[in-house]
Amino acid sequence: MVKDGIKLAWDRYDEEELKSVFALGERYRKFISNNKTERRCVNTFVEMSEEKGYRNLEDIVEKGEKLKPGDKVYVNNYGKSLCLFVIGSKPFEEGLSILGAHIDSPRLDLKQNPLYEDTDFAMLKTHYYGGIKKYQWVAMPLAMHGVVVKKDGTIVDINIGDEEGEPVFGISDLLIHLAKDQMEKKLKDAFTGEDLNICIGSIPLKDDDKEDEKVKANVLRILKGKYDIEEEDFVSAEIEVVPAGPARDFGLDRSMIMGYGHDDRVCAYASFEAMMEIEAPKKTCVTLLVDKEEIGSVGATGMHSRFFENALAEVMNAVGDYSEFKLRRTLANSNMLSSDVSAAYDPNYPSVSEKQNCAYFGRGVVFNKYTGSGGKSGSNDANAEYIAKIRAIMDKHNVMWQTSELGKVDQGGGGTIAYILANYGMNVIDCGVPVHNMHAPWEVASKADIYEAVKGYRAFLLEA
Repeated sequence: MVKDGIKLAWDRYDEEELKSVFALGERYRKFISNNKTERRCVNTFVEMSEEKGYRNLEDIVEKGEKLKPGDKVYVNNYGKSLCLFVIGSKPFEEGLSILGAHIDSPRLDLKQNPLYEDTDFAMLKTHYYGGIKKYQWVAMPLAMHGVVVKKDGTIVDINIGDEEGEPVFGISDLLIHLAKDQMEKKLKDAFTGEDLNICIGSIPLKDDDKEDEKVKANVLRILKGKYDIEEEDFVSAEIEVVPAGPARDFGLDRSMIMGYGHDDRVCAYASFEAMMEIEAPKKTCVTLLVDKEEIGSVGATGMHSRFFENALAEVMNAVGDYSEFKLRRTLANSNMLSSDVSAAYDPNYPSVSEKQNCAYFGRGVVFNKYTGSGGKSGSNDANAEYIAKIRAIMDKHNVMWQTSELGKVDQGGGGTIAYILANYGMNVIDCGVPVHNMHAPWEVASKADIYEAVKGYRAFLLEA
């Protein structure tokens, strides 16, 4: 909140702290440039956490070792979600301090049988993932990242379009000269999901006996030569189509970052940075980095699965303090920040926000008492007592913070993973970084808000 008459976080920083703000911004900018899928995020977070002394819980369990206060472990769930634990000195039954963010972002996924040829173009069919405005994904350079798993279990990494000199891909748009009918359609109808087909080649395979689909055959030749994969291998592949290119500093003053996937990797990264600073806490600290939030937190790697509950049971057992009763009490007595982005006030679109209850760039980390839509439907709606406790923690640690709701009451809305963890009976509130262009291929966030988020998450882990 506004403190000592200071409205913007930028006005509070001296030269030394300003250097820290920009150093964090650069670390994060590089992270989202290089980690555009949930698999890449998990791989990178595992590598970084191991450098900080974290160990794979599976190894500890296999060796029959016991965990003790101060130990650091992680649980990798199918390579697409991750739990990090720092064991505290207090009994588990007194509760955990939990940060929870998601690492999936809106995108296009290749269909299981994507490749075809049409009028001498090799094309790929896609299915969009999460809430997108389809028109934003046409006529722009795209990259492909993911894995192909062959029948013998071999995993082939796919990473095309982000390195210097690599080709990019794209979805064509209709030229303005012939777009009379298209321009008369409603924005949501101008493009359909089946229109989002990606062009990947136009050279036919020479000396091919086939009478047709020679361009497709040439693409398959290239894929075979570079990755040793066949067309049928697409059936067991997860290939994501994302905007090509790195995140960039935004603004002449370099105060912001424009990049793909701020929602929600900005909160995931801020949570991770805060977690890496925690040593020997009183309460056990947990950071959850989960998949599938953009499509309802479903599946084995989403928050609706039991993977966190199972991981916690394994950790408690490795400490020598597990029972079903203690597990239930631990979850119910925990406190959590659901680390997810919020919509920032945009002066180009003032009509969708209520100025007294919205987030602003440069004013710090955002707390959303509730999200949801149409009368708070689907929201967590945090308890006032818990919010008071959070206020005290943030102010004690000199964190710049603000409160918000997701647009005007009747305008729309959205949700997070908050309500899922609240099902255990724990206290949860949404807390994250405000962004512009949410769910667009290129989103924008303030470096000051990212910095304050890390400060706030660290304070929460130490005090909650």
